[in-house]
Amino acid sequence: MKPKLSLVVAALLVVSTTVGAVVRRPGIPDARYRVKAEALPALANLPGEGHGTLIAPQWVVTAAHATMGYMLDKVWIHGAWRTVDRVVVYPGFKQQYERFRKQAGAPTLANWTKLLPQMEAMHDIALLHLAQPVTDVQPIALYRGTDETGQAVRIFGMGASGDGKTGQTPHASHRGLLRRAENRITRAHDQWIDYRFDCGKRALPLEGVMGDGDSGGPVLIRRHHRWLLAGLANWKHWPPGQRTFRPGVCGQTFSNSRVSYYAAWIDRTLAADAHTTTR
Repeated sequence: MKPKLSLVVAALLVVSTTVGAVVRRPGIPDARYRVKAEALPALANLPGEGHGTLIAPQWVVTAAHATMGYMLDKVWIHGAWRTVDRVVVYPGFKQQYERFRKQAGAPTLANWTKLLPQMEAMHDIALLHLAQPVTDVQPIALYRGTDETGQAVRIFGMGASGDGKTGQTPHASHRGLLRRAENRITRAHDQWIDYRFDCGKRALPLEGVMGDGDSGGPVLIRRHHRWLLAGLANWKHWPPGQRTFRPGVCGQTFSNSRVSYYAAWIDRTLAADAHTTTR
């Protein structure tokens, strides 16, 4: 299980960390969001909660905060546990994370406003190296374009659920059925891509957002008849106009680590490992 923090505002902050499962659009049956476990074979489940995505036979990418506070020695991919022998966290994240934890206080709007610049400055991404290549799953390629704004995306998660009218169900399980939803990127900036929970006329048919429990879950963009990894589920913003924090309500904005921003770092990390292995 992930370390508990005191401020309940973000994937990064919620009990046992983060965002994850799908909170659905009001009035749409939950059954329409549910998909079979094999719907995304490259989806990796971290122990307890949290997700990642297989991007190469021996590499999984996830949110860095989902790797903090415990020994991450295995992930579940396509019906089997795969041994993790190395965790590579983006340079500087651990220091950012510890500084943030020390300053996080009670879940208030004032604290959220104070901590927002720190959250936006974080580089919340990590790579997991597997002891053995995964040979029975096709990895998902990275989305490298910088034109994410306005594009429709598909998100997956197995954590807390609910609907946008009331928000995610209180005390909902952080690891349950796999759900899939749609959304549209509203902003791409620096290391983040954002989407908003639209429940009005502009909402997509299966509009949804992530709930608590599955940090690092995939945000996918379709290009040339295949789905590419564009983002990793990360944190949610304090809903506008609310004095108390309610996760997963209509109008809320969600921030996700932007894969195109980190593609060069990912490439270098994988290339360095391949060079070392072949020496």
